[in-house]
Amino acid sequence: MIGPDRQVCTEVVAEGPAVALAGLLDVPAPTGSLPPMWHQVHLLERPPQHVLGPDGHPTRGIPAPPGPGRKRMFAGGRVTTLRPLAIGEEATRTTWVAATVEKPGRTGQLTFVTVRSEFTQGGGLAVVEEYDVVYRAPGSSVPARPGTLEDPPWQAPEGVAHLTLRADAALLFRYSALTYNAHRIHYDHEWVREEGYADLVVHGPLQALLLAELARRNGVDLMGRELAYRLVSPMVGPQSFTVAAGAEGVDRGGEVRDVHGTVTATSRIRPPAKG
Repeated sequence: MIGPDRQVCTEVVAEGPAVALAGLLDVPAPTGSLPPMWHQVHLLERPPQHVLGPDGHPTRGIPAPPGPGRKRMFAGGRVTTLRPLAIGEEATRTTWVAATVEKPGRTGQLTFVTVRSEFTQGGGLAVVEEYDVVYRAPGSSVPARPGTLEDPPWQAPEGVAHLTLRADAALLFRYSALTYNAHRIHYDHEWVREEGYADLVVHGPLQALLLAELARRNGVDLMGRELAYRLVSPMVGPQSFTVAAGAEGVDRGGEVRDVHGTVTATSRIRPPAKG
């Protein structure tokens, strides 16, 4: 349901999307409940085709572009998992705009929008998520050095927990499909030039998911804790990227590096924010 102020979606947390995401990541499918951050492929907004703009994003809904021609960038977010979402049971996602801030930037006016979603199941709150979107001015660009699949992945220092994902064009396309994300920068080689990139852009939420996966695969329990992540530089070009523990250890957070060793995303694991 789409309303002017809130979106509410209620449906069963089906097994299929989780199995599909597990296939994309080449890991065993979860049973019983979703791992942290796997809610990304469930209870999705599915707007009708006629409301999509030229870039593939909806022109109305939550969030809606603040004006024509504004370019959307995913900036970061915060996810607190209070309890796992059970597979096979009904859940509800309620989403609204929590804040909007205008700021001047080097390439023109920037609009920062914070979107909050609360996932409930069985009468209780399970997941709280906030993510931040930045809308850039028309005609602006974001310089970034593209990588390729021929480039070897950045090597984490010896003894540092890490994982690597080969994000080729097929994976980027499949992830867009799984998350119902039609933003053309992730699969359309012609459109990327319209938004000032040299090649396809690796999804910010995919990098956030892998930061959560790094913790999970190394035995870090995220239940009752907040994973806060920030996108600091675009990752451009299909490539094998690396997610590694931060300086304080995998239980405190991590970072994503592209094939050139550039940090593209960081995370912190901490107690949930009050309120």
